[in-house]
Amino acid sequence: MRILLVEDEEDLGLAIKQVLVSEKYIVDWVVDGVEAWHYLENEWTDYTVAIIDWLLPKLSGLELCQRMRSHQNPLPVLMLTALGQPENRITGLDAGADDYLVKPFVMEELLARLRALQRRSPQFQPHTLTIGQFTLDDANNVLCVNVTQPPQTIPLTVKEFQIFAYLMKYPDRIISGSKIRNQLWDLDAEPMSNVVAAQMRLIRRKLANYNCICPIETIRGQGYRFNSNLALA
Repeated sequence: MRILLVEDEEDLGLAIKQVLVSEKYIVDWVVDGVEAWHYLENEWTDYTVAIIDWLLPKLSGLELCQRMRSHQNPLPVLMLTALGQPENRITGLDAGADDYLVKPFVMEELLARLRALQRRSPQFQPHTLTIGQFTLDDANNVLCVNVTQPPQTIPLTVKEFQIFAYLMKYPDRIISGSKIRNQLWDLDAEPMSNVVAAQMRLIRRKLANYNCICPIETIRGQGYRFNSNLALA
């Protein structure tokens, strides 16, 4: 769901980020290894995959990967580099990279390698999430609700989908608005402090238009939770 992109080539970094965002990933893009390390240490954000260029200023991608593994960080890493010789690949993999992509590459291959890394990651989300009568369909970007008669298929925006996916991943757990904001918005986007509450109001209004109860509860002063009991109703 969330990717840390570490690439100092501006044109390439922008192109990769645009492609990833179009595929519904949330992307934090940084341009040097030291800044990337600060992002990795941020306890408010959980990444699914890191895409790291080998040749970076301040702290190389190779050194960053080694530092991650020395701190027992298991985050899957896709290493990008123009160094395509077998000995370079071996060095990168030995440093802790999980996969290796040689520049130049096509974006379709990048996406395919990301999907492969996600399948091996404990944070990987399946194409559908089902709790009770609610099913989140990633392939079609919809929420399928069987609690209503007749059953409803509710289209979601990208951000609405991400909120449902995140809360359904941790059913019945209260998650603060700050945690949701830090997890589902780019760290450099500086969203409004009430952006999560605003999105929740839109979600409830949309479900009400379909005569459907919203299973996401607001816990005053604490945050939000996906109530599995409401999903069973």
